Amino acid sequence: MEKIKNAMTDALSDNVFPGGVLLVSIKGKVLFFDAYGLANKLSGKKMTRDTVFDLASLTKPLATTLAVMKLVQEGKLGVEDKLGSVIPQIGKTEKSGIRIMNLLLHDSGLPDYRPYYLTLRDLPKNERESALRKLLVKEPLLCRPGENVLYSDLGFMFLKWVVESVSGGSLDHFVYDNIYKPLGLEKIFFVDLNDKERSGKELNGSFAATEICPWRNILLEGVVHDENAYVMGGIEGHAGLFGTVSDTNLLLSELLFSFHGISKKAVIGGKLANHFLRRREGAGRTLGFDAPSSSGSSSGIHFSRNSVGHLGFTGTSFWMDLDNLVIIILFTNRVHPSRENVKIKEFRPALHDIVMENLAERGIIEI
Repeated sequence: MEKIKNAMTDALSDNVFPGGVLLVSIKGKVLFFDAYGLANKLSGKKMTRDTVFDLASLTKPLATTLAVMKLVQEGKLGVEDKLGSVIPQIGKTEKSGIRIMNLLLHDSGLPDYRPYYLTLRDLPKNERESALRKLLVKEPLLCRPGENVLYSDLGFMFLKWVVESVSGGSLDHFVYDNIYKPLGLEKIFFVDLNDKERSGKELNGSFAATEICPWRNILLEGVVHDENAYVMGGIEGHAGLFGTVSDTNLLLSELLFSFHGISKKAVIGGKLANHFLRRREGAGRTLGFDAPSSSGSSSGIHFSRNSVGHLGFTGTSFWMDLDNLVIIILFTNRVHPSRENVKIKEFRPALHDIVMENLAERGIIEI
């Protein structure tokens, strides 16, 4: 494990990130779990194993996709369902034929990103959801659904709308009540900026700081970094989730166990887990999760083709090898104090290679 520790301490020296937490588990058993550096450079607050991170786009697989899976499991939604049949407000626009599967696979034809917050931030808070949904409906498609894969935040904004339309509740409450709570997870949650009590999840200032935001004029700490999620009160389908490494590992381990049919809690059924986590040929992804690309993957070169993962803009990531039952979670605050630091792009795959080679040397896995 010395090489792994050295890689993390070297990353601090090279200013890859101010601080980070790394966890490695296999078959649900934690083999490595340690914290490095600072959670806040300005205050000098140290990173700990219990530090809460802004998970950014990990919201997509770990909240929105799981909510969709739960609705599919309950028979209330199907991945072949079309948006027009689920959300009447879409009417007979070009988006009515987009399937739930297209949104999960990022081949809906929607753009990757739009700075909607520039418009929405000037509106009263109680008008923003309606305004955002009108903007989404009006947004022109770049191509026909299924024609091209383009990673899209907008697709997951639509999926939040889908979850809330079908369930009759909010995304954050639905995923907590149906996924996190049954698993006993209290340290993975959305921070509701419109709730003065912060949903009771303030956690005594144990958040990792992110960016000094140029337009909000504050250091973000316990407040969502993503601008579009921020103007929507901190809860969106593409971003807004916060969590610790430990609870993220428990959640991923449960998904891994379900995939292999050995879950004791069965929050997500095994057949459904297999349907979602199997790579879709042509898309290079699974339903709601990323998969290793043939070259240049952030997972490195040793994860099996049968793996899933995701990256978050703030410096968070996980990779889960479904064949070897290995999970590697690396959470950092690489955007603290500025998003201009992109050194993590080279560090991630190198770290994953070191970890996987260490497991192979110890005879735990074959690579």
